[in-house]
Amino acid sequence: MASPPWFLTTKHNTHITLLLLLSTFLYTTPSFATYNNNDFVDAECLKVPGSVFVDSVTSTIQTVRDVISIVSKFSGAFGGDFRVSNAVADCLDLLDLSADELTWTLSASQNPTTGKGKYNTTGNTGADLSTWLGGALGNQDTCMDGFEGTNSIVKTVVGGSLNQVTSLVREILGMVRQVPAPFVHEVPPGRRKLRSVDSSAASAFPEWLKAKDRRLLQASGGSIGADAVVAADGSGNFTKVMDAISQVPDYNSRRFVIYVKKGVYQEYVEIGKKKTNIMMIGDGIDQTIISGNHNFIDGWTTYRSATFAVKGKGFIARDMKFENTAGPEKHQAVAFRSDSDLSVIFRCAITGYQDTLYAHSMRQFYRDCLITGTVDFMFGDGVVVFQNCQILARKGLPNQKNTITAQGRKDPSQPSGFSIQFSNISVEPDLLVNSSSSIPTYLGRPWKLYSRTIIMQSYISQFIRPEGWLEWNGDFALDTLYYAEYMNYGPGAGLGGRVKWPGLHAINDSSQANNFTVGQFLLGNSWLPSTGVKYTAGLGV
Repeated sequence: MASPPWFLTTKHNTHITLLLLLSTFLYTTPSFATYNNNDFVDAECLKVPGSVFVDSVTSTIQTVRDVISIVSKFSGAFGGDFRVSNAVADCLDLLDLSADELTWTLSASQNPTTGKGKYNTTGNTGADLSTWLGGALGNQDTCMDGFEGTNSIVKTVVGGSLNQVTSLVREILGMVRQVPAPFVHEVPPGRRKLRSVDSSAASAFPEWLKAKDRRLLQASGGSIGADAVVAADGSGNFTKVMDAISQVPDYNSRRFVIYVKKGVYQEYVEIGKKKTNIMMIGDGIDQTIISGNHNFIDGWTTYRSATFAVKGKGFIARDMKFENTAGPEKHQAVAFRSDSDLSVIFRCAITGYQDTLYAHSMRQFYRDCLITGTVDFMFGDGVVVFQNCQILARKGLPNQKNTITAQGRKDPSQPSGFSIQFSNISVEPDLLVNSSSSIPTYLGRPWKLYSRTIIMQSYISQFIRPEGWLEWNGDFALDTLYYAEYMNYGPGAGLGGRVKWPGLHAINDSSQANNFTVGQFLLGNSWLPSTGVKYTAGLGV
């Protein structure tokens, strides 16, 4: 009989325990061993001395690397169990991402004057550190979520290690004092209309949006001086989107433009963390379509089911559709997943059923987009603003309840949340005729303990239930969530029939609502102008 796998033996379980204990105290990576005591981040960003912060981040990075080493032992060990193999692959990817986010944090805290250019930061170091650490906090939970529906011993063996990482990151996040963004003043009455992307007024764009990017967002597909052209008919440089992405230099510092001509591209696109500052432009949401059908029922984890996924910082997409066609019976099936910090999705369609849009982490801005789905179809733990979007529930399974959002904030120190502004929240036409009463639709439900979603200045149709929000499981998170509504209109916007949860708020103060605008919540004025996308920084229209 063959010997049992190494991870089932007492000897190796003991070895794992020793490794984890040692990883907490030992630190041997020279590149992080030295730092300049006189060049720490400004004290106003931290609640502890800079040296304490750097030491904590440094030791946590080493712990993450030790856990990666442990999890990597399982890679390839479960070839016969497709779901477990995918879950292990997720864990390795997510732990690697956590190591990166901690490394950005370390570098920015040690060298605050040089980190801005290197890491596409906003200039608000406290907000940057909170965002990156918030992302690192959630990655381990996503790793564990991947083992849902399995009886794998891997979950048991690595669970304690992952919890240790989460605990260490939570402690570091608690050391950061986030500095508020400058208050966004209201625009004078004669100038409150949205400016188009060709406006010459500097205030129409965030400072991080470069003039070249603005022109690209204005240009028609055929007139773009693209770095790579993808065409299904063979008239470009490539016929596959992934082939074009492979040509992007690692850690690219300038905008790399990929023009994807009209066509349906049946492929799974993964833009890794090294492929930064990509702009992808299509011929329209009904013309350039990236299509897939990976889903939970067929063995994919939710995280890995995405048709299109991006980690590289500074991603911009325009005039495309990302779809998952698996259907409601296949349960979780992601069309678009993003961990791209300071990213913009402009005039795009993201369509699917359950779990359509996975705004997993980092700062993201969606403008003039169409988003459709059934259950929790806008979910994740990103810092996200949706502005001027069409958000439509669609027909799912019989006796199913539609929930639009399922925001996943796990800790009150995280800056994450969903803010939906100037949008149209309704249902697709097939729910307008007779069937709407059998599929109740809600604004959202609390996926995690500190779930945060704000809906403001938006149209809410009569097909949204008067209660507005749905519980996740009994009274879970009803005291700790933060849901808010401000100046919405339409037949479904009335607050009289809303649920009476402690965490649900009707905002009456514009200064409070302003906290969830592009200018404040995303610090958009510091980075959106360089993208060329139009946006409204505050509450004015």
